Amino acid sequence: MSSRVLLNIGYGNFVVAARVVSIVSPQSAPMKRLREEAASRNKLVDATQGRRTRSIIITDSDHVILSAINPDTVAARFVHEGPLGSEE
Repeated sequence: MSSRVLLNIGYGNFVVAARVVSIVSPQSAPMKRLREEAASRNKLVDATQGRRTRSIIITDSDHVILSAINPDTVAARFVHEGPLGSEE
């Protein structure tokens, strides 16, 4: 069994770091459309715990994950932990 590095996306929610394709801001119209399309395909995961969406995480399985943490913060955690768990 291979070890999986988890990326903390806030409020006790985690994502497998190696599956993350991008971390984006939800403010633009294309990101709002992406969110709506993911919801219609049952590929939307809301991990905001009822808070405002501040970042959208897209995975290689085409899931769209909403987080209440700023994209810069999530990206910093991703870089620090690394997609393969290596400290850089």
